[in-house]
Amino acid sequence: MLNVKWRPVAIIAAIVLLVHFIVRSPYIEYRLSQTDDNGAALQPDREDALPSNQAPANMKHPLPVTVTVTQNAEAPQTVTSIVKETVYIDNDLKDEVLEKASAAFVVLTRNQDLKALRESLAQLEAQFNRRYHYPYVFLNNEPFSDEFKEKIQEVVSGECQFGLIPEEHWSYPDFINQTLAAEAREDMANRRVIYGGSESYRHMCRYESGFFFRHPLMDQYKWYWRVEPGVKFACEIDYDPFLFMERNNKKYGFTVSIKEYIETIPTLWNTTMQFMDKHRDLIPATNMMEFVTNKDGDYNRCHFWSNFEIASLDFMRSDQYLAYFDYLDRAGGFFYERWGDAPVHSLGVSMFLNKNEVHWFEDIGYYHGPLWNCPKNEMNRNKKCWCLGDQSTEVKYKAWSCTLDFVELTNP
Repeated sequence: MLNVKWRPVAIIAAIVLLVHFIVRSPYIEYRLSQTDDNGAALQPDREDALPSNQAPANMKHPLPVTVTVTQNAEAPQTVTSIVKETVYIDNDLKDEVLEKASAAFVVLTRNQDLKALRESLAQLEAQFNRRYHYPYVFLNNEPFSDEFKEKIQEVVSGECQFGLIPEEHWSYPDFINQTLAAEAREDMANRRVIYGGSESYRHMCRYESGFFFRHPLMDQYKWYWRVEPGVKFACEIDYDPFLFMERNNKKYGFTVSIKEYIETIPTLWNTTMQFMDKHRDLIPATNMMEFVTNKDGDYNRCHFWSNFEIASLDFMRSDQYLAYFDYLDRAGGFFYERWGDAPVHSLGVSMFLNKNEVHWFEDIGYYHGPLWNCPKNEMNRNKKCWCLGDQSTEVKYKAWSCTLDFVELTNP
């Protein structure tokens, strides 16, 4: 039994350890790294730290999805297990010219993101691109500094192109009432809606929803892989995901899927249903709407986390997707609410593609604060991962992950 005189010391030590673990939690670290439009740190002690499973009283909302996980249970069949072909490479052939797709990494970033972005790109190069040398397209609504360009090119093996976003793609369209938009931001900030008070975040979401693929620097490519500053790549990628997508008739690939904050998109679903009703000719019979609805047809808020996407530019440029984006844009929800590009992309994917055209990159170890996608068991060992499989979102936060719901969808 602990001597009485040592008890105060033990209690103090326990408190110090507890504070250390709280402060060092991935979510707290992630939130502390974020800033608002004025450069001030966002507060980490938000009530909405994780997506809320509660909808406003006047809106229909499904019960949270729960997935039972038992030891040694047979895992559900994943998309990875039914694909036609994966193109692997020999690690000894680092300098040999390999077959490549018409593809590029696309990075929407700012000069002040340099340090975080260099670290992310160094990991991406080490795990994958040092063997393939795919090019990078960096986009910014302000000119990139010479330092940024120089420091980025030091850590990547592919060609770098630096583009300035056209002003008309990062500004208010003439049909938006800016006074109402400002009032909406103030209201959402007062209600502590995540990024609710940010003007620049809204421009970013609108740009990623409908314009990045129209930048002239993207015209020459058929595929893109979206990368953001601060993300991590934890596993060896020993094949070419671009060629994998191309050879298996995939159009959209993701790593993490979760439920969106309903407070940011209160009218997005109704607006989408209005679009579908007016443009029934654009919706194929074999779609994936089951992914974004529950059994009674209501919106379940599931979306692919778009900070990681490997996808077809032909799909993003398609008449169907552009018609959908234009309809949403005219509705004004990017500014009067806070519609994110992730639910917009996901609803477009679910309307216009079927499950066979969408792929979960289960084998790519990926982190964007505060969530992981990490391979499990033998796949984790084979990919030489340094992430832990039990930290993967569909395992750790299974009640609000949508990934296993995607896996269980019926193939057309």
